[in-house]
Amino acid sequence: MAISNISGYSSTEKSAAQVANKSSELGKNDFLELLVTQLRYQDPMSPMDDTQFISQMATFSSLEQMQNMNMAMTATQATSMIGKKVTWTEAGGQSLSGNVSSVLIEKGTPYLVVGDYSVELAKVSRVEEAVKTTG
Repeated sequence: MAISNISGYSSTEKSAAQVANKSSELGKNDFLELLVTQLRYQDPMSPMDDTQFISQMATFSSLEQMQNMNMAMTATQATSMIGKKVTWTEAGGQSLSGNVSSVLIEKGTPYLVVGDYSVELAKVSRVEEAVKTTG
């Protein structure tokens, strides 16, 4: 159900199915959306307390920083695997392994480049020192 012409804003109500399909975790965009909605529909005769607003903004800032730190730690973990031998399982159940030559990060998700494969970090089941051959 769309609501329009309320102080020049329009919004769309999300169906229960759309909400149920989302992850059970709230992200920073969800938190910010809730905060903006709360501000938009607050009672003008008794607005939100300044300390409450500051507390919510501090919580939002902390959430954002924790997400940034998590992304940085994941990228660091992925780059630490360069030169290591990794094992992963393909969708068909086939187990493959090879040496990581580089790391590719797409939309915040790290992928290990192993030969012709781009392996998502989360799919790696084993990491070991690469076997060096002399020749």
